[in-house]
Amino acid sequence: MSLKIKHLNGDTTFLLTFSPTEQLPALNRYGHPPGTFSVLVDPWLSGPSTMWHPKFLLSKHTVPSCISNLSEIPEPNVVLVSQDKPDHCHEPTLRQLDPTSSLTNVLAMPAAAKKIRGMKHFDPSHVHALPVYSSKDEDSIIRFYIPPLTPGGTSGEATIAYVPAKMDVSGLHNAIGITYRPPTAAPLRAQHTPPSSTCSNFSFPNPQQYQLNNMPPTPPDTPNQRPRSLSASTNPSTLSTASSTSPALSQTNSVSTVPTTSHSLHAHSPSFHSPSFHTHTHTHSTSSTNSSRHHPRPAKTLSVIYSPHGVAYSPHVSHYATTHLVPQAALPLTTLIHGFDRVENPWYMGGNVNAGLPGGVEIAKNLMARCWIGAHDEDKENSGVSVLKIRMRKYDLGEVRELVRREWNGGGGGGCDVRALDCGEELVMRS
Repeated sequence: MSLKIKHLNGDTTFLLTFSPTEQLPALNRYGHPPGTFSVLVDPWLSGPSTMWHPKFLLSKHTVPSCISNLSEIPEPNVVLVSQDKPDHCHEPTLRQLDPTSSLTNVLAMPAAAKKIRGMKHFDPSHVHALPVYSSKDEDSIIRFYIPPLTPGGTSGEATIAYVPAKMDVSGLHNAIGITYRPPTAAPLRAQHTPPSSTCSNFSFPNPQQYQLNNMPPTPPDTPNQRPRSLSASTNPSTLSTASSTSPALSQTNSVSTVPTTSHSLHAHSPSFHSPSFHTHTHTHSTSSTNSSRHHPRPAKTLSVIYSPHGVAYSPHVSHYATTHLVPQAALPLTTLIHGFDRVENPWYMGGNVNAGLPGGVEIAKNLMARCWIGAHDEDKENSGVSVLKIRMRKYDLGEVRELVRREWNGGGGGGCDVRALDCGEELVMRS
């Protein structure tokens, strides 16, 4: 499987495209190969960003975005908005999205979701406030069902979780976790699959070479579970309570279905591969013996943590990692998207704005991130009273790489590939 990350502006707008490893057939009507899952993050392409009043804060890009309109990219499955601030939740750019799309759901932190609904551009049922992640509440994980590539294959799943900092006066600091487990095609008898000749920018090492601090080296067995779900039962934008035997959203243009079991959500026609939006709950078995006997360990999963302003590793990210990423077999972390530069305001203006390198290196180290991509570090043109007392410590790419090298394994280097993507640049990571 692979993850393609494209930097759409000079700041923190990214397009993430997760894909399975199978040889992919033609694009579907949304411009996606089957089995892919795409996330557009914090879109702001052009025009000023104003908070409250231009005299308080006015920001402008100094680097032109690589596209002029969101219509130039395939429709994303998810538009992810991490802040209600206008450089993350930019109304003119969001209005470039097709409000009639049946594919795209907008997932936003609660204040941003309220702001986006107030635009009255989208159908409100397509705009969802991200619940705060809790290991005690499976409904706090947003799950997307991805149909098998062919009949007889296995379904995939993408998840999104919102992990905000507690007692954060500024409301800036959070992490959003994304995981992707790819769907598969049915195996073909006596078929020899030659090695792929496609070049990639990054290859994953053997995950067993790494052991995370205070985490098991391999994920635990999947617990015996019987799902209860909130699923889009008739319309991709409608959330409703469903029993464990009720079907998830039936894909349009379906020609066949894959049978369901009591332990899995059913798969719909492989001819239409847009994921359906639902949250999913289950009850854990108390018997680990029975669990391991009937449920194999989950397949390897790609994982991303997006935290443009940063958030403390402990207790926020560490709790999410141990309770969700480990059971999902999603560690080591595939990619961390986190700023390099540290930005501070006086305490009465909210204090820390961007955690920068010191905060990012702690997350990267503890989760053994295979790649760290800088975000939110554009030298924007800022004016207004809110930036008069800003203090900034900028770190160049060499400094970040050197600190990562020193921190990693006692200075022994390590496998974290630190990148600062230019506007329009892509990075493809394969497992």
